[in-house]
Amino acid sequence: MTAPLIVGAMVRTLGAYPSGWRHPGAHADPAGDAAVLRQVARLAEDADLDYLFFGDWLATGPDLEFRDPYLLARVDPLSAVLHLSAVTERIGLIATVNTTYADPYATARATASLDVLTGGRGGVNLVTGAEPRAAANHGRDVHADNASRYDRADEFVRALRLLWESWDEGAWVADREAGVLIDPDRLRTAAFAGTEVRVEGPLNVARPPQGHPPIVHAGTSPRSRALAAAEADLALIAAGDPAAAAATRTELRALAEAAGLDPDDLKVIVPVLPVVAETDAAARAIVDRLLLLVPIDDGVSGHALRAGFPANRSLGAFLDLAGAPDDDASRRAGIDDAVPAGAAGRFGEAAGRVLDLVIARTGRRLGGEHPVTWRHLVAAAAVPANFVVGGSGAIADHFELWRDAGAADGFNVLSAFQPAQFEAFTTLAAPELRRRGLLGRSGATLRERLSLGAPRPVHARALAG
Repeated sequence: MTAPLIVGAMVRTLGAYPSGWRHPGAHADPAGDAAVLRQVARLAEDADLDYLFFGDWLATGPDLEFRDPYLLARVDPLSAVLHLSAVTERIGLIATVNTTYADPYATARATASLDVLTGGRGGVNLVTGAEPRAAANHGRDVHADNASRYDRADEFVRALRLLWESWDEGAWVADREAGVLIDPDRLRTAAFAGTEVRVEGPLNVARPPQGHPPIVHAGTSPRSRALAAAEADLALIAAGDPAAAAATRTELRALAEAAGLDPDDLKVIVPVLPVVAETDAAARAIVDRLLLLVPIDDGVSGHALRAGFPANRSLGAFLDLAGAPDDDASRRAGIDDAVPAGAAGRFGEAAGRVLDLVIARTGRRLGGEHPVTWRHLVAAAAVPANFVVGGSGAIADHFELWRDAGAADGFNVLSAFQPAQFEAFTTLAAPELRRRGLLGRSGATLRERLSLGAPRPVHARALAG
């Protein structure tokens, strides 16, 4: 019998789609994140999801309002998981740490503490960073290049594991009669001195219940893939279709095997952005509303005059994508006018794909009483998203299709806005996923829920070498 998929939630309190915060009833103020985080955690645990995942970004600026509003102001991920550790009992909690700027000892201490406090439900997502503005926030002139960042990441993860291994099993004796609290022979230093990272140890936190909390990594460069295959338990990938995802998964598993690891211990996870409702039509209506709420240069709202507004959010930009000549009549259209069939027939391949997606995801058509407008096309082209739209059956079909294609071991569920869309996923789609055997893993610790093998001690590998 096939094991259930790994299903986690990637938590973005202001929503994963840039206009999500504008949807009626959506959470729109990060000052109130604590209540939303607790609600999301309760919903996820009641639905028997495997973990909550918190990403990170180490800078902010006005441009993020339009591109990724959820990055503007957000709770630190380690703070978020420690907050939720007190209000959850079963679900895994994964926080992101940027190895380019973080201190390995402080990271080992925080993540081991999380694991101890949750009884083995902690995990850490290690990233090297892609935001140049982060450098100045950490006293540096420039953001390090890719090779330098991964040189440090390789050493960082080794130091992290050595620190987690400071206390052997049985090191804590607590013999009241003999007056012996610890066995000093089972307490070891890290004694790691690399080019980028140096740490002595031991770690002043008890042995993590999982030994090594699961490590997560995402990236597309060869160095990133190599790090994921050699060190990660979960590899996060992005792929537009099952065939591409299956090819990446095959590559990562081969890299893991070449590194001397069991490829079955590397779980490949893909993102999914379900828009869920009681019916397919109701879900399409939500996508329709999200597209209409995307701020664009419509000549009326004044959005284009604001700092950081993207240049591609205009009718002119879309018609350039469509290959329309400068004298095309469409360039004089109103942004909320219906798209004529004749104009659509002249679209190039890229604009034609956008039109097809809008029709499929919103239920609109060319002409008629519910037509596609230019606003829909501008928004969908400028703010693309791989929505999976429909009722519970449509969402479960998507999960099943990707599993059967060998494209993924699981999914990170994103919600276009909070908390209503996550509630719709957990109360409508999750029961259908369980019914089909796609959801519902077991295990007291996160490692057990993810069906990971025992971690390989780094100090043992060093001695063997």
